[in-house]
Amino acid sequence: MSNKKRLFGTFGVRRTANDVLTPEFATRLAACYGTQIQGTVAVGGDTRTSTPMLMEAVKAGLLSSGCDVVDLGILPTPGVQYAVRKYYDGGVMITASHNPPKYNGIKFLDADGIGIPDDMELEIERLYFDAEPKRADFSEIGEVYINDKIIDEYVDEAISKVDAEAIRNANLKVVVDCGSGAGCYTAPYLIRKLGCDVTSLNSQPDGFFPGRDPEPIEENLQELISVVKELGADIGLAHDGDADRTICIDEKGNFVLGDKTFTLVEKQMLKENNGGTIVTTVATSQAIYDVAEEFNGEVIATAVGDLLVARKLKDTDGLFGGEENGGLIFPDFVYGRDAVMTVAKILEIVAKESKPLSELVAELPVYYASKMKIECPDDEKEFVMTSIADEIKTTTDFELDLTDGVKILKDDGWVIIRPSGTEPIFRCFAESDSQDKADEMTDWGISLINKYKK
Repeated sequence: MSNKKRLFGTFGVRRTANDVLTPEFATRLAACYGTQIQGTVAVGGDTRTSTPMLMEAVKAGLLSSGCDVVDLGILPTPGVQYAVRKYYDGGVMITASHNPPKYNGIKFLDADGIGIPDDMELEIERLYFDAEPKRADFSEIGEVYINDKIIDEYVDEAISKVDAEAIRNANLKVVVDCGSGAGCYTAPYLIRKLGCDVTSLNSQPDGFFPGRDPEPIEENLQELISVVKELGADIGLAHDGDADRTICIDEKGNFVLGDKTFTLVEKQMLKENNGGTIVTTVATSQAIYDVAEEFNGEVIATAVGDLLVARKLKDTDGLFGGEENGGLIFPDFVYGRDAVMTVAKILEIVAKESKPLSELVAELPVYYASKMKIECPDDEKEFVMTSIADEIKTTTDFELDLTDGVKILKDDGWVIIRPSGTEPIFRCFAESDSQDKADEMTDWGISLINKYKK
């Protein structure tokens, strides 16, 4: 059981605030991280009510382990990742991303601004539970510095990577919904600096998220959709709580799925760079492979998790990557999902192609997807997966991909059966060339799980 994590989830530690996630917990955890970094650590947070409390606790823990701390204030997660990669030895972000208001979390970053690797998480847990973090001598306790310039630098750097002139000349009308999250400090300013006519919704930071739930799914974005239609805007944009994901609404008020955004940007990146390596997860659309084939790209698929995608992009010197939920990664800017660069790039595409967003999306390869989930106790997950893989191997000639769960590739599509890393469920996700087939394939996937579940 030595590699079973006791605290960490897929990226950091996320809990409801002030029960497990108390100041004492945060201080000790940060000291265990600081023990390994022994350098200068940047700290930032999102707009949640519990963030100031946890930020102070984290800073104290880092100082006590002998690290210097640079307080970046409230800003998007990728803003901290950008700062760490450029200037610091490590970083901590206080955020629960898209979770409801009562949650918060602590994300630790390595010197590249990527979420820390497994072995470092296990070492933090070992220090936390079975040993003691380093406590510096009184003369070695760290100092606190403040860097309140990083947000502007981060936004300006993204602007410098696109054709800002083309965007300004297009006179785009943009509606942005920041969901009262960290994007309030970046998105409206970025869009205005790019010369667009910007209307902002929920752009006051507020940890109670009064305007909408922080998760940018269609049912939470009805207000944005109606404002885009009312104003005759060219595009609507929405972010999650820590502003690393971006969801688009087209000029007709249609919700654009994250994998469409991914494919659209991928196409542009490959065209501009005459090809390159694209990294995504095994649960992403076939459209990404189709576009890569057409524009001289190569796709590498990882297990699910933005951290794994980011690390693989760095290792392969990849061009672009991301996930199907609107989290896009531009590795020459930030090694993580980043909304500032995503917005700049999408506005550039709309401006340069001089076509409405709905038309750009309509030109992409079309696939139909279906998603379901089913409960399954954690201790049965391994048996269920092995049994399904064995059955497919012995009774069919379908190709199998076991990178993450069981992915079955059929002639007319694919289905993936993956265990959740955080709850006792399996997710089943299929994609095909018609909606009926996709639905049929997820039903089949669920029936396979039921067959081997006790």
